[in-house]
This record gives sequence, C-alpha cells and structure tokens, in this order.
Amino acid sequence: MEALLGLTILLLCQSAGEVLTRLTHVGLPGPVLGMLLLLGLLRWPLVRAPVQAAANALLAHLSLLFVPVGVGVMTHLDLIATYGLRLGVAVLLSTVIGLAVSALVLQALLRRAG
Repeated sequence: MEALLGLTILLLCQSAGEVLTRLTHVGLPGPVLGMLLLLGLLRWPLVRAPVQAAANALLAHLSLLFVPVGVGVMTHLDLIATYGLRLGVAVLLSTVIGLAVSALVLQALLRRAG
C-alpha cells in the first residue's frame, strides 16, 4: 500500500510540473519541474518512505521497461539500417562530451571546495 502512495506522489509531482510549465511558459519540460518539486518534497520522511517503496517496486521490474524500446527498435529496423552508423556516432560523441563536461565541472568544484 505504501508503494501505491509513492506512485501517487510521483504522478502528482509530474502533473504539477506539467501544469507549472504550461502556466508559466518556462523553458523546462514538465517532468523536470516535477522532479524538482519531488526533490523538495523528499526532505520530509512522510514523503520519502512511500516514494522509496515505489522506487524499489519499479526497480525490481526495470527490465520490463525496456520491452517498449525493443519493440520500437524492431519496428524501425529500416531506419536503423539507413542511419545506424550516424546514430551510433552521435550517441558515442554525445556520451564522450557529456563525460568530459562532467569531469571538468567536478574538477572545478573540487578546486573551489579544497
């Protein structure tokens, strides 16, 4: 029952984020604002425990969440055959760039802290 309450909290945060995005026309997606709201709410143990139960339940079945992606890949094999190399290069480059930027930010923060 606690996991159900946690899922409800997660969905309410996402919905609140969507509403805030549409009302304020801020440049962030609704789920991102919802996560920021959730981050603030996680300071309270009454919210933290149910969300943790929901997260554990979702993580236990994480492999099921890859099924739709697999089906999407299978339905678009022609696109992957045509653009697969370009997609692979784009994913590889974006991963390397993301890691490099993260490392540089970490170095800067460590220099500032110590």
